[in-house]
Parts: sequence; C-alpha cells; structure tokens
Amino acid sequence: MRLIVGADAPAAARLASDEVARACTAAIAERGRALVAFSGGETPWLMLGALRERDLPWRSIHVTQVDERLVPAGDARRNLTRLDELLVRDGPLPAENLWPMPVEAQPIEAAAAGFQAALEAQFGRPLRFDLVQLGLGTDGHTASLVPDDPVLHVADREVAVSAAYQGTPRMTLTFPALSRARERLWLVTGASKIAPLARLLAGTGDAPAARVSRENTTVVADRAAAPSPAGSGRGLE
Repeated sequence: MRLIVGADAPAAARLASDEVARACTAAIAERGRALVAFSGGETPWLMLGALRERDLPWRSIHVTQVDERLVPAGDARRNLTRLDELLVRDGPLPAENLWPMPVEAQPIEAAAAGFQAALEAQFGRPLRFDLVQLGLGTDGHTASLVPDDPVLHVADREVAVSAAYQGTPRMTLTFPALSRARERLWLVTGASKIAPLARLLAGTGDAPAARVSRENTTVVADRAAAPSPAGSGRGLE
C-alpha cells in the first residue's frame, strides 16, 4: 500500500487524477480499454474535474459507479448526476461509455444481478475492474459496505443491495469486486478521517475498509487526513 499526500483537498484530487490517468493508460496499452469505477463526494468531483482535462483515449475508457443511493433520477443525492455532468455532458467521455447503476429498476435485487451480467458480457467474467476509486467513512465504511450490514457477507456477487444507510438503501460493488480489481485508489481528505485512515494504513481494526485487498493499492490523502509525519510519495508495505 502506497501513500501520497497533497497539501489540501484540491491538491489531493489532482494527485488522484494522475493515478487514474496512469491506470487507464496502462490498461488501454495492455488490453485495449479501461474499466474504472468511481465513488461520489466533493473531493472525487474535484478529481474528475482534473481528469476530464487530460488528453486521454476517452473512447477506450468505460466508467461505472462504486455505489449509488436508491433514489429517483434528479434527486440531489444521486451520484450519477454529477458523474454524468462532469464526464459526459461537460466532458470528453462518450455517453455510451458511462454505465450507471440501475437503482430505479424493480425488483432491485434482479436489477443488481442484471447490471453485473451486463458488465460481464462486455468486460468478461469474473468481472475485473482496472481501477476502483474508494472513499473512507469516519466509521470505516467504503463503497456502501457499512458496519453490520448483511451486504458485508456477500461473497458470490460483484453487485448487491445494502440495507438503509443514512436514510436510503444503496446498490454497491461488493468485497469480491473491490478486491479483484487490478488497482485500488483510496481518496481520503479532511481531519475527521485521521483515525480511520491511520487504521487503514496500518491494516488494523475490523472496519469494512480493512477487508479490502491491500495489494496494488494507492492512498491519496491531504495533510489534514494523513497521519503525521507523512510526506508526498511515502511508501507503506
């Protein structure tokens, strides 16, 4: 696990965009295309704002979501709204290369299974992302894999539906999908993340984040979140 520290959240977002661009370029060179999954949040939106300015082979990049709330289209809580705005509507990603989670379909469990099947049909089975970008909650959750949720025990599916968290159930990638990815990129900012980030880096505790594979993993943090002392480019085993 490698740690890179930026001065503040915008700097961390730019550093994270470097990692995404590198992973996409490598995947396209090796396999002809890249499949990446992004989490929502203010710092990830900054990351995508930086990423869309890059001269990348966008027609060979496919984007989906790490998780999404089960709320209607147009709801301010939907991550898809900003993802589509940043990368498709105001960005370089072809619309057909954005794979939104079908959170409005019913029955929802069948929709999750169908979404996984569609990705597998296009990108192969077992499904393997080139990169998944993850966030870290103060409770140690990542994606929508939150403490004590039954979805933590899903071992035979890449996409599942969680119980309600902060008022809404979510569709989420599961531990198998996150750990099978060729690379993981954690983007963690803010002083409230000091303790959970320290545990993630140390590999301690029993929070959901600790269950994600540490291999081929980069953590990009700002100084407010990074354990002290830490410097840009510091490597961790």
